[in-house]
Amino acid sequence: MNIILLGPPGAGKGTQARFLVEERDMMQLSTGDMLRAARTSGTEMGKKVAAVMDAGKLVTDEIVIGLIEEQLTTAKAPGGFIFDGFPRTLAQADALTALMQKVGKKLDTVVEMRVDDAALVERITGRYTCGTCGEGYHDTLKVPAKEGVCDNCGGTEFKRRADDNEESLKTRLMAYYKETSPLIGYYYAKGQLQSIDGLGDIDEVKAAIAGALDTVS
Repeated sequence: MNIILLGPPGAGKGTQARFLVEERDMMQLSTGDMLRAARTSGTEMGKKVAAVMDAGKLVTDEIVIGLIEEQLTTAKAPGGFIFDGFPRTLAQADALTALMQKVGKKLDTVVEMRVDDAALVERITGRYTCGTCGEGYHDTLKVPAKEGVCDNCGGTEFKRRADDNEESLKTRLMAYYKETSPLIGYYYAKGQLQSIDGLGDIDEVKAAIAGALDTVS
């Protein structure tokens, strides 16, 4: 099964993708991760990525599609692929449709994680991660069992993203509504969209996504 997780920054797409990877043997295709990996890979595509990024330019859709094609045709993903962070625009959605046809695969469903802006601000400004293993926490929603100690690795250093503040979030939300939210209508018109409430706790959202995927034949 090949799916897109759609939703604004902070909706919890990364967390839910991790569950799908662990429990359904899927592979998460994160644009950011792929670009970072390509940059140091030494391949022809990697050299292209490095040249663009080192010049401080934006990586083109063509390059991102090339990276995704590499993964779709070479990676082992028995449970299918999760697209995370791509597509972001209608042009990218068209390109992904063409690519899937080219490699003989199909997009099975698009899960939109709906969240309220005010709740997003609270969720994002309160999040932090373990500086050692990257385990995620939140000031009120998920705190370590022992204060100041990571549940996962026992680390005691924690960090917050510099852009996890209200002003930066509003900028990122504006970009999402302008560029990415039209995809909701795009996939709805194709009959591929399923919307779930992304404001529940992690397990509730996880169950809602599982229910959505299980309805796809």
